[in-house]
Amino acid sequence: MSDFYRRALSKSLTDAQYRELLVSASGEIFRLKAVLDSLPSGILVCDEGHALSMANKAALRLLPLAQAEGGPLWELVLDGRLAAFFKKALLEGDRVLEREEESSARGQARLLSISVHPLVDRLRIAGSLVHVEDITEKRARETRLRRAENLASLTTLAAGVAHEIKNPLGAISIHLQLMQKALGAGNGMGDAVSGGMNFSGEGWGQTESLFDKCFGILNEEVDRLNRIVVDFLFAVRPMTLELGAGSLNLIARELAEFVGAELEQSRIRLLLELAEDLPPALVDERYIKQALLNLVRNAQAAMPDGGLLTISTSATDSEARICVSDTGSGISQENMGKIFEPYFTTKDSGTGLGLTLAYRIAREHRGDISVDSKEGGGASFEISLPIHGKSRRFLPYSGPERGRGSGR
Repeated sequence: MSDFYRRALSKSLTDAQYRELLVSASGEIFRLKAVLDSLPSGILVCDEGHALSMANKAALRLLPLAQAEGGPLWELVLDGRLAAFFKKALLEGDRVLEREEESSARGQARLLSISVHPLVDRLRIAGSLVHVEDITEKRARETRLRRAENLASLTTLAAGVAHEIKNPLGAISIHLQLMQKALGAGNGMGDAVSGGMNFSGEGWGQTESLFDKCFGILNEEVDRLNRIVVDFLFAVRPMTLELGAGSLNLIARELAEFVGAELEQSRIRLLLELAEDLPPALVDERYIKQALLNLVRNAQAAMPDGGLLTISTSATDSEARICVSDTGSGISQENMGKIFEPYFTTKDSGTGLGLTLAYRIAREHRGDISVDSKEGGGASFEISLPIHGKSRRFLPYSGPERGRGSGR
């Protein structure tokens, strides 16, 4: 189209033709601007001196800029880390492809994918073209997909393992009990077990004490293995939810009553911050209580020297939310993406399934679970659930006018 205008301007035109050409060019410019402003990705154009000459609406939304144009791009970007990145990339003239950078535009943490390309005009470099894409939700979807795949592999593995382990554990437990009863029946069985050696008086008492200690350890380990198997089975069995209207405030109070004494013994103060007029959520209270209990146990483990545990509720137009926050050791940035994965744990003991089960329960409720934490600064886990009785509604179409006299 630009070639057409150049050819037209090279000819002698009347005033009316110039006006017609100007109107046509203006319409073309407005159309191109509308296209750029309609793109979900940010587009920024810098001239040969790296001054920002144009930015579409998405770019202004994604990048915190001091002004829309004028001056080197890195001087207009308010985020110091992004400013340093743009300065290095533009001054060195290197092509940058899909560089991932974090930004906190308008107080909201976002993950941006940034590409920098040379702007070529008539076979010469006339500046730079910057493409910015918000990939926060894309990465979140990838994370959710990876967790779903991990849960699927967990289902296959744990179902077989649990089946193979649970039956022998039951047999071991029964025979341990039979041996304890037999040893307690008299010294005759004790003689048989000890290889025919006849213990009497103090000697038998010491042997009996040793047997009791060993049996105690064996029974404790059998119980521990059994709890692990139960966790595996709970993780892989299909959940049959009985969804109905439930009060997250009531669930929070019942949970606080259940764990209050235990938290007090651990020198942990429990605080409830419950929203008034909270709408009922679509829940199966049994499973939601289990998920919240797992979050509380996780918070308790993060505060071995005591601290503050807060259970709070809130709501939006479509979701009811319940949050468990602690003042514990927090989660490192390295582990943030792994905490909901099966078997991942930073504890000395545990199956690494507690947060995985909480995640699965939230997703089975057509909700979600999110975490906000930094190492040494505590952690907050928030479960979001659909509000009972609310269905998603699509916005009515409000397109351009069609035909004379048509309304919006």
